[in-house]
Amino acid sequence: MKRHLYIGGYGPGILSTGEGLTRLASPSFLALHPSLPVLYAVGELAQGWITAYGTEGGLSPWDERSTEGDSPCHVAVHPSGELLAVANYGDGVVSLHRLDGRGVFAGDPIVLRHRGSGPDPDRQAGPHAHQCVFHDGLLHVSDLGTDEIRRYTAGGGPLEPIRLPPGTGPRHFAFAGSRLYVAGELDGTVTLLEGERVTRVPASAAPGPNAPSHLELAGDFVYVANRGPDTIAVLRAADLSPVAEVPSGGDWPRHFAIDGDRLYVADQRSGGVAVFALRDGVPAATGEVIEVESPSCVLPAQS
Repeated sequence: MKRHLYIGGYGPGILSTGEGLTRLASPSFLALHPSLPVLYAVGELAQGWITAYGTEGGLSPWDERSTEGDSPCHVAVHPSGELLAVANYGDGVVSLHRLDGRGVFAGDPIVLRHRGSGPDPDRQAGPHAHQCVFHDGLLHVSDLGTDEIRRYTAGGGPLEPIRLPPGTGPRHFAFAGSRLYVAGELDGTVTLLEGERVTRVPASAAPGPNAPSHLELAGDFVYVANRGPDTIAVLRAADLSPVAEVPSGGDWPRHFAIDGDRLYVADQRSGGVAVFALRDGVPAATGEVIEVESPSCVLPAQS
């Protein structure tokens, strides 16, 4: 099965390698349906939109609707393929959308509003939902503005959140069983939560400011992108001890994706997706860069 990439960002649209460009305003994040040939893209605008595309024979728009919030920056599909969640960064609204048998939107959305703030007056004056993750039957949402991982039932019922230290600014996160790994955009850390055990380490060993962006687990390692140092750091999943830290291949690594023995880094400000080979878990630069304007999301796919 041939592999290719969907790349979203703040440029003219979605780039599909080998298929060309599909024009869409600010498609900052993408997700695939788990079993149907459907791609979902959020338009990161003040009045946010989400579009469903059929993927067979190139991208063709099937459906579109409002995300019910300001500046959507993340979308996730439930493993059942029956529900989709969108995080709106601007106002912290999370919206849930039912999907029908074709993978398009059905019924009215469920709108989840939130209140709260944090100690950073510039970045935490109100809620800022950043990522949605379905895990163990629940929806988890990182809120950079309130220093929480918000939790909801699949129907949108609110549950007690997971609270992080004030000023963490949780951005992207990942689960491994009972373990939760969180990238702190505001304090430059990676946090491991497991029961009563909490481990916090710097996301980068480089001096100077750091605003970690994406975090991902693969095998025994945690990978985190560091904006400022412009690196990809590799940590051991067991205890967050450092393994390696390598240049990201460009400027301002906004997102990355791991696909088999390859790692693709969306370097937003330098306009390219850098390709790395993974050797014993450590990224090694290949010298290949996929040129794309202001990339913010990389999504490997089969074709």
